[in-house]
Amino acid sequence: MRDLLAITKALADENRLRALGLLRGQELCLCQVVEVLGLASSTVSKHMSILHQARLVESRKQGRWAYFRLADDDAPGEALQALELVLASLQQDKQAKADQRALKAVLKLEPEELCRKQANCKC
Repeated sequence: MRDLLAITKALADENRLRALGLLRGQELCLCQVVEVLGLASSTVSKHMSILHQARLVESRKQGRWAYFRLADDDAPGEALQALELVLASLQQDKQAKADQRALKAVLKLEPEELCRKQANCKC
């Protein structure tokens, strides 16, 4: 029950759903997610922490950079099922499609360049 509550709480926010959509099939730096979502880095960091606590995403640090990716097969079954549902639902979502277009432009930039551009970058 505890895992299910954490998952449902994590999925109860549009920006967290958008972040999950961005991570489909790739690992992203926090600043890349910040750039696409258009939110403060502290806000996105909190969103990613909630997703991590629900075991929907994995994270790693490399130097000053924080990277995130979707949970792998070691995650609880509930988390994997929830991810499957969310990603399938986002396939036809207008905002998710716009986010993917924005992400293509962001991926052309180096994380250092994004950090210089973003005020209060935590990277």
